[in-house]
Formats: sequence, C-alpha cells, structure tokens
Amino acid sequence: MVRFGQLADDPGEVPAPPGWAGIRTFTLRDYFLDPARRGPLLVDRHLLILVTVGHGTQEIDFRVYPCRPGSLLWVRPGQVFRHGGQSGLDAVLVCWTPETMRELDVSPIGPPFAAGYWQLAGEDEDAVINEVSQLVVDCQRHGGGNLGTDLLRHQLAVLLLRLALLPRDPADPGALPLGTAPPARDPANGGAPDGTDPTGTFWRLRHEVERSYGQTRRVEDYAGRLDCSVRTLTRACLAATGRSAKQVIDERVALEARRLLAATDLSVAEVGRRLGFSEPTNFGRFFQREVGHSPGAFRAGLPGRTTAVRG
Repeated sequence: MVRFGQLADDPGEVPAPPGWAGIRTFTLRDYFLDPARRGPLLVDRHLLILVTVGHGTQEIDFRVYPCRPGSLLWVRPGQVFRHGGQSGLDAVLVCWTPETMRELDVSPIGPPFAAGYWQLAGEDEDAVINEVSQLVVDCQRHGGGNLGTDLLRHQLAVLLLRLALLPRDPADPGALPLGTAPPARDPANGGAPDGTDPTGTFWRLRHEVERSYGQTRRVEDYAGRLDCSVRTLTRACLAATGRSAKQVIDERVALEARRLLAATDLSVAEVGRRLGFSEPTNFGRFFQREVGHSPGAFRAGLPGRTTAVRG
C-alpha cells in the first residue's frame, strides 16, 4: 500500500535532523514522477496543495476538483487523494504531520470534514502565495534546530490562520468556514446550541460520528451520547443538509468503506469488519445500497489502482 507521506523510498531521502519541525515542501510534479503514485493514496498527514501552473483536476475522497493557478486544496489525514495526471499541472505542496498539527497553537482550524478547496483571488491569493513561498524558502534554509523549528511552525500557524479566514466552499452547503466553531451546547435546552439553532446539534453529531462510525450506525446511540432525541438529530440534519440523521451516519460509513477499498489491500470482509459488520454479506448489501456497486466491482473499477488486493 502506498501512503502519501511515506517518504522513506524517495530518492535522496535522509533522516530528519534533531528539532525537525515535522514540515516539508516539494512540488506535485516531482512527487508524481513515480507512476506508482498515480493511483488512490491514503493520506497519513496534512497536505496543502497550491496550484501554480496549468489546468486540470485533483481528486479528494472521490470528489473531483477543477484546478488552475490559485486553486488551493487541503487534504487531511485519513482522506484519499488521487492525482489527475495532467502533465502540464504543477503545484507547491506543504506537508506536515498530525503531531505537528496538535502542537500548533492555532484554534479553531475547523473539523476534519470541513471544506478543503478554494479558488483564491485578489488579496487572499496574494497573501496565501506569499506565506507558502516564504515557507518553502525557510524549509530549505532552516531544516533543524530549535529556532528553525519554531520559525517553521510559526509560519505554518500563520498560513493556517489565513485559511481559517477564507470563506466556505460554496459547493458544500453543509460546511462551515474553517474558522467557525460549532455553536456551544446548552444543556438547559436539551442539548440544542444556544437553545435554538439546530446547526450546532448537527455539528456535534458530525464530530461524534467521526469518533464512532466504526462502532455503531444507530441514530438512537448517537442521540443518547449527545443527550437529545432522535427527532432532534433528524431535524438538525435535515436543516443542515436535507438528509436525515441516519443518512448522514450511513454516508460517513460508506465513505470510509470506499477509502479502504480504494487505497488499501484489505479484503472486502476485513473492510466490513473494521466498520462494524459481523457478516460480509451484510456489508455487501449496505455498500451496494449506499454506493450503487458491490465492494468488489467498486474496487475493480478504480482507475490507476496499483495495490494488490486479497479479495
């Protein structure tokens, strides 16, 4: 299995010096010179992609994004990324580890399921390009030592704060701007945020689903954990997305199933077990209903897939 961020087999790769900031930069074109990296890649660290040259597409979690100079994509750990393969397209990549993310004093950046695509323009584009360009220069000049580490992490924090101020992706009606925290829960009003707004209930459910989708798909279980009723969860999800709470939960499970089928060599049965299905037939029926294909047909139809599979 090829994982984006596993860089040990890169030509010339050397161990990071003491005090390394957990941040590095490179280009899209250089990384994807290896044809083995053209298939779906399961990302194990944060990856920010700023398109600098050409036109084409990139794919994150099976959603295709149009790219041209000024396009910015944020791929997060656990997501599946696939390069569009256009020879004329290039970008600057900024890569950092989950450990580095936890150590940055930047809050809020947004939930792991927030929008991760922007087409920059005007002052926003100039500011992001300047931040990324300086980070590239300083990654090359100051790769180690405490001062170099502090500098790089400070610069990354500033870049992320700029992203938090960018507007939401208009194509994703369920997304908040990255800098927007979900409304606080008010226990005196049955768990509803500020006693009125269902948006906070929806975001609380999304966070809980992110933690627990592999253990349960029952709306009743999530309602109990969030100390509210099934009706409250369903109303909040319908208001935010037009889909029921059950649909929101099942869509998250189906997404993880597609990720594992696309970018790992786990068997179909093992993918099902990881997602809480005791029987492969139950998983197969669920996947067929949610995705429209059997797990095997979905895996076989993936373009550029190079990982060996066991069934």
